[in-house]
Amino acid sequence: MEIHQLQVLRELGAWGSVAAVAEELGVSPSAVSQQLAALQRGFKTPLTRKQGRRLALTNAGQVLADAGANVIEAVAAARSAVEEYEQAPGGIVTMSSFVSIGQVVFAPLINELHRAENSPELHFADEDVAQDDFPLLTARYDLVLAHRLEHRPPWPEAGIRSILLAKEPLDIALPAGHRLASRHELTPKDVAGERWVTSRGGYSPHDVVGVISAMANQNVNVVHRINDYGGVSALVATGDVIGILPRYTSGHADDAGIVLRPLAGLSASRHIDILARPENLRRHSVQHVIKSLRRVMAGLMRDSTLNGK
Repeated sequence: MEIHQLQVLRELGAWGSVAAVAEELGVSPSAVSQQLAALQRGFKTPLTRKQGRRLALTNAGQVLADAGANVIEAVAAARSAVEEYEQAPGGIVTMSSFVSIGQVVFAPLINELHRAENSPELHFADEDVAQDDFPLLTARYDLVLAHRLEHRPPWPEAGIRSILLAKEPLDIALPAGHRLASRHELTPKDVAGERWVTSRGGYSPHDVVGVISAMANQNVNVVHRINDYGGVSALVATGDVIGILPRYTSGHADDAGIVLRPLAGLSASRHIDILARPENLRRHSVQHVIKSLRRVMAGLMRDSTLNGK
């Protein structure tokens, strides 16, 4: 028994003929007959009877039509509640982020939302997971900020939507006094022989170092494996190692003793994407947060360009 079958039964009680019901609902008479037949298969008692040239409801059919009207009303109320929920500008929006971008966007995003009336309340969490695990987080959060190297497979499409927030270069981080710091860009062969600090496996810096090693045909000496970009920046500043930092969102490229240089000869960029389930993207409050997040990210990119990173 389905809601549209109950609707057909109710309209038959009101209009008294298959043709009239078909015209009212904007479907063919055969479609109306098929729905009535499908509904009848769920009951032993006849729901309709011939009355001259008309098709009338039996007593059992009338009881079901009356009960069905209550069901139809309840479904309409439920849909209305969902629509009201989706259109509400406020409410709570939950968001997770990988650590490095959360450090630089959470506070500006709060400030951005405070500038507008009826903004949603944000509940943040940081989730430092490998790339393949980001889609799973959409079961727990309305919005998930995720990173993906541009040469890696795209996010799964089943039940998930992805929105590109930014394409961010991953630069070589050098001590300011390093012999390569005066160059405008670097190649894999330039840096493969250095001592390195990089991330654990499954994260962007580790993947880029692997590509550098392959392109230079040389094993890379990884001394430290640190996922936190603050720790990476501090170690690079000592002059002991070089590393990789994202250009816009590391939050540490302005530290004294650190310079960033782009890599030539390979595509060393990551996508920063917003992942969400389709039903969450229907909410006005979630769309409001996404628009604000875009403004915050544009500001980070603009500031990075002005500072010459």
